[in-house]
Amino acid sequence: MKQQESAPFIVDIVGSFLRPARIKEARKERAAGLLSASALRDIENEEIIRLVAQQKTAGIKGITDGEFRRAYWHLDFMEGIEGIEGYVPEQGYNQTFKGAALPAYDVRIVGPLWFPADHPFIADFTFLKDAVGSEGEFIAKATIPSPSMVIRQELLAKLGSSRIDQIYPNREVFYDDLVQTYQDAIQAFYAAGCRYIQFDDTNWAFLIDAEKRKSLVEKGMNPDEIAQLCTDIINRVLVAKPADMVITTHICRGNHASAWIFSGGYEPIAEQLFATNYDGYFMEYDSDRSGGFEPLAKWRPGSGKVVLGLVTSKFPELEDKDAIKAKIAEAAAYVPLASLCLSPQCGFSSTETGNKLGEEDQWKKMALIREIAEEVWAV
Repeated sequence: MKQQESAPFIVDIVGSFLRPARIKEARKERAAGLLSASALRDIENEEIIRLVAQQKTAGIKGITDGEFRRAYWHLDFMEGIEGIEGYVPEQGYNQTFKGAALPAYDVRIVGPLWFPADHPFIADFTFLKDAVGSEGEFIAKATIPSPSMVIRQELLAKLGSSRIDQIYPNREVFYDDLVQTYQDAIQAFYAAGCRYIQFDDTNWAFLIDAEKRKSLVEKGMNPDEIAQLCTDIINRVLVAKPADMVITTHICRGNHASAWIFSGGYEPIAEQLFATNYDGYFMEYDSDRSGGFEPLAKWRPGSGKVVLGLVTSKFPELEDKDAIKAKIAEAAAYVPLASLCLSPQCGFSSTETGNKLGEEDQWKKMALIREIAEEVWAV
């Protein structure tokens, strides 16, 4: 198939959009006991339908629900897995942002892991798929945290609060259950009609950051061995991917209220990252913190497409079009243009707080990406 006809698309998105004021107000009313759960869902449904139409107008083919029903890009999904619970840690979230702090909420493993058939994200996707429709060039896209995020939460970043050694004294059993949980999730999404999933992943950025790598060494862990473990786990999960399903990943450096966590180029993890069998890699390249394009030399012909996140989702200022085109040309020295795509660097609202820009700004960002794509790829 031509590139523009298959996911990831030349013009693609990471997933989240700014929550409309109506949803934010409804959530406050729900928290105060002034609105029922069904009434909140009705409001979310109406706003998601509106968002689907906006994405179609913007020329986005892989359409998400904007993550409008979530508080966090990752925790909502993980606490829906049996054996994982959400809780309020005394010391706050397990990572410190360079900017606004994330609210004190986290997840932890409290029992054996398995994926429930009634996980709420399946019903959420079914609604999105119906809203997108089955005709035309558009496809509903699901976004969930990568299995390696569970590893990071429990083994790499917990501040002394993990119970995993009591629940899984045999670490291999934990890995087996994690793989099976995500294989079952893939099959559940597939049965619901999903053909495009994105695994969002800050763990790779954790393993990029020099300070985090040092902290792992101080704990007696080898960052390179952790990276290889994640590659192995991900590839075991992807064995369950049906032939007509696309699964991509987004390597995120942290995204909350325009704040970030991790810094550094992709060199430390490029080999292990491109050894994963994903169909696409959404890579953040919106600032100097991301380093250069040289690590793309580890990309292999026949591997998944590289989606360049060259347009920031954190601030309203529009990038210079010619500068973006020059960066695409730089990346094309390592990955053929036919295997490159373009997207925002991250979602516009990975947490319900949202980044420091307005709804009109996010659509201007998407219009810029569309315009650049038309000129570079002639789509």
